[in-house]
Amino acid sequence: MTTDAIAQTEAPASHGGASGTVFDIGYQRYTGRREGRGRSRLAIFKDGFRTALGFGRGARAKILPWFFIGVLSAIALVMAIVAGAAERLGGPGTAERADLPSHSDFYGIASIILFVFAAVVAPELLCPDRRNRVITLYLVRPLSGADYITSRWLAFLVVMLAAAWLPQVILFLGLSMGDPSPALYLRNHWLDVPRFLGAGAAMAAYTTTLAMLTASFTTRRAYASVFLVGLFIITTPFTVGLAQEIEGAAGQWISMFNLTNIPVHVNDVIFGDVSEITEDAPARELGARMLVAWFFIWTLVPGAILWWRYRRLTP
Repeated sequence: MTTDAIAQTEAPASHGGASGTVFDIGYQRYTGRREGRGRSRLAIFKDGFRTALGFGRGARAKILPWFFIGVLSAIALVMAIVAGAAERLGGPGTAERADLPSHSDFYGIASIILFVFAAVVAPELLCPDRRNRVITLYLVRPLSGADYITSRWLAFLVVMLAAAWLPQVILFLGLSMGDPSPALYLRNHWLDVPRFLGAGAAMAAYTTTLAMLTASFTTRRAYASVFLVGLFIITTPFTVGLAQEIEGAAGQWISMFNLTNIPVHVNDVIFGDVSEITEDAPARELGARMLVAWFFIWTLVPGAILWWRYRRLTP
């Protein structure tokens, strides 16, 4: 409702000559379009997107997200410059013969940066709302806990997609322009575009879900970030060393718990290639179907747990 008018009059009191002020506040009913839960979901989504990238906040809030995006873009740019220089100096096909990193290798190279980016930024979307109990105010509106977490998850997914895809677009344009025959390069490599889009979507969905689930268990952003970064960093040497000691099927399954490699295996399946960080992983022996199924387990199950936790919230 909106305030229509405020009329102020002086009214003499009936005792002792004292006076008082009477406020006559008129109201009128809201006559605009009622957008319901859809508008609420969109508002939560927009706020989450802006929060993740630091829009509408101070300079300090923008440093971390844009630093990571800048580093990822710089890696892609350097890869494009090196490949272009090789093509110009050694002739067409030099970059491929020299086995220089390309689209199929990028997510393997940048996976740790993407994981740290998700671990640092994702808690910003959930932890402050829980600590300051703002989420209680959200839920008194026509908005459920499931609506809230779905909107937040989608907001951060869009941010992660941008962080994964932008460097690949820069790399693709750089490789095209660096080739002696850009038109021929585009004709021969246009299929790389849907491949890196699909692999990037898998990386973004995986990192978004795990980061948001971790953040849902604490009200402190630092705790969530440190735990998730530690989880990614520790599982790599632990599973690699243990898998080397225990050979056979047991070693292959232990290698599957290297959380850093899970989406990179999907990248390898999509490109039909092997990344440097997965070429020695015993998990590869289990086959493409098992690797893809394992990825879906580690994405859908945590996602379902996250949705269930917030679905139970009430004002």
